[in-house]
Amino acid sequence: MLLNPNRLQRRYPDARSAEIMAATVEFFESRGKARLKHDDHERVWYSDFLDFIAKERIFASLLTPREYGASDCRWDTYRISEFAEIIGFYGLSYWYPFQVTALGLGPIWMSDNEDAKRKAAAQLEQGEVFAFGLSEQRHGADVYKTDMILTPTSDFGHGWVANGEKYYIGNANVARMVSTFGKIDDSSPDGEYVFFAADSHHDRYTLIKNVVNSQNYVANYALHQYPVTEADILHRGMDAFHAALNTVNVCKYNLGWGAIGMCTHAMYESVTHAANRYLYGTVVTDFSHVRRLLTDAYVRLVAMRLVATRACDYMRSASANDRRYLLYSPLTKAKVTSEGERVITALWDVIAAKGVEKDTFFETVAREIGLLPRLEGTVHINIGLLAKFMPNYLFAPDTELPVIGRRDDDADDSFLFAQGPTGGLGKVRFHNWCTAFDGHAHLPNVALLRDQVDVLAEMLASATPDAKQQKDIDFAFGVGQLFALVPYAQLILEEAGTTRVDDALLDEIFAVLVRDFNSYAVELHDKAATTDEQARFAMRMIRRPVADPGRYAQVWKDHVLPLNGAYEMRP
Repeated sequence: MLLNPNRLQRRYPDARSAEIMAATVEFFESRGKARLKHDDHERVWYSDFLDFIAKERIFASLLTPREYGASDCRWDTYRISEFAEIIGFYGLSYWYPFQVTALGLGPIWMSDNEDAKRKAAAQLEQGEVFAFGLSEQRHGADVYKTDMILTPTSDFGHGWVANGEKYYIGNANVARMVSTFGKIDDSSPDGEYVFFAADSHHDRYTLIKNVVNSQNYVANYALHQYPVTEADILHRGMDAFHAALNTVNVCKYNLGWGAIGMCTHAMYESVTHAANRYLYGTVVTDFSHVRRLLTDAYVRLVAMRLVATRACDYMRSASANDRRYLLYSPLTKAKVTSEGERVITALWDVIAAKGVEKDTFFETVAREIGLLPRLEGTVHINIGLLAKFMPNYLFAPDTELPVIGRRDDDADDSFLFAQGPTGGLGKVRFHNWCTAFDGHAHLPNVALLRDQVDVLAEMLASATPDAKQQKDIDFAFGVGQLFALVPYAQLILEEAGTTRVDDALLDEIFAVLVRDFNSYAVELHDKAATTDEQARFAMRMIRRPVADPGRYAQVWKDHVLPLNGAYEMRP
């Protein structure tokens, strides 16, 4: 059920994809854990990793649309997701330059600037990385605000000069194409949005500092009278605005796989440690609380992987008539990364002081796992985004939507770069969420969660949050957390059939989800903005999970305990 670098199991229709994954594993394993940890602690810039990426043409293969690259090139979310999981497995510092390269490429592949696209493809072949110059220190990632201003000039023919700073920009110390968001000073009150490509090697590009204390370079950079020509322009007007949001729509999905990889490595290390340690004359894994913590961590991790795997199928099958991916991408970002934090907290409660030892991989994960829920928009922002889909998802299923199967073919996911204008989220339609639940109604905890969701739907229909409550972010977050569990559970159930998850493990996963639903219901009950009627509904949502000692023992014996010694990174 989990990634094991010693036994890669994904199958691809081409040999090149498997070669990329195996070569990436070998790069890290041949370096060994001691070198990995040394470079982490000493904040060593990962030039050897980027040299490897360049030599093996990995970013070129994975991140170049087929139209602009060699025969092995395509933007294929299925294989990108495994690569993101593998590099997450070896540390967030290696996942990060991949992620910000993908973000930087988004506005380029979405543009009509064919010369810029060909230039990007050539630079990928040369091993260059890219950057996404959106955030600013004063405005964060607020797309509506920017202090990067392009002023018309005739100094070098028709063009502009750009002035302003960007902040929190990964790879911006080396990227030869930094997709930079700003506005054109056209004498109007607000100006016109623009995306243009800047070069970190240009003498009018000033690298101010690295704003983080890690291996990564997360730049604060400034442009001073930086010359911009038509050849540098990627988008103007609302197209630039849409390109910013659509790029994030595509790439925030990768955060889930980064968390899954990190948690998987920590899981192997934690179970192996606990299963080989004696306290008070007892093997640590024989303590009941340890078994519960490890089992909960394991089922949460498996659920994360099932959700992200199934969401991939909807990402790859997206079209102008099927925009379900717009729910499943932020769901993967918000829920999977948040669950990653819970997994690490549970494991840390088991291994205790071992979790801060400098030679463990766990120490790195414990320090970094909290970053992922807070990148590409906070959990609050992404859960709030999910709420826009809630009415149609729960109450207006579309029976005409196609049933999506496994998308592991070698197609280019071209629609992701032709999403068109953002907005209209309240019009996106979904298939009937009940179908997945009905197919597993024989499992007691699946049935219980279905009961809880029915009460939530009843509350939303008869005690509908009013306009003031909907504008209250804290209250909306409470409702959103409850709703998010519904598509999360739906994706788990859909993927369980494809992956053939056994009933014991699946029902144990849903026992955890029932408990989570209970906790969110209590939180909603206690919020100041919740009405008395809504509070009564919240209490009606609570169910006691069905405990089955035989099921629990089977999951422990068949799934959790076998992780003992199943993987250890080369020294």
